[in-house]
Amino acid sequence: MGRPRADEGREPGARERLLEATAQIMEEEGYAAATSRRVATRAGVKPALVYYYFPTMDDLFLAVLRAGAETVLERHRLALSEADPLRALWRINSDTRTTRLNTEFIALANHRKAIGAELKAYAERVRDIETTALTVAMRAHGVDLDDFPPVVISMFLTGLARTMVNEAAMGVTRGHEEARLFMERYIGRFETLASPPERAGPVPDSA
Repeated sequence: MGRPRADEGREPGARERLLEATAQIMEEEGYAAATSRRVATRAGVKPALVYYYFPTMDDLFLAVLRAGAETVLERHRLALSEADPLRALWRINSDTRTTRLNTEFIALANHRKAIGAELKAYAERVRDIETTALTVAMRAHGVDLDDFPPVVISMFLTGLARTMVNEAAMGVTRGHEEARLFMERYIGRFETLASPPERAGPVPDSA
């Protein structure tokens, strides 16, 4: 039996609902729970529509990864263009939903080469955006990039934030409050170090 014609079986918004349903199941129960039947039920469509839009489950997982990646990349570009890129970086990577879904894709990548290749490309794009944004901001504020390599600062912030999210998901919170306070102090000291030259002296009298 051949594949239906392009206009047969199509349901408005079904593809988007399937992507969202897959992401939700992966976040809540893990990628193994995201079967075609479970996804269809959550999306409110017939199971056959899963394979109408996605020939294989790998195609579905890849579509979810790509859709989420574009959203996250845009968030990074916007947030890291703010006046305080360090806090923006910490905030983005403390996002529970994004971090949990990313963890599931990392686990899935161990069994699916196509997912692994896509995830690697996505991770490298994120790292490039983060490093470039921090490099520009730190250089503009006169920070010594040899003492504070932007790529290392990026890895330090994102790694700690994601670890805390993953631990919290397991109910492990010991040390988290201390870590948050440490990051507040660290970012505060960096901001002092990175104060623009024009802010270093007294504010001119407007009179």
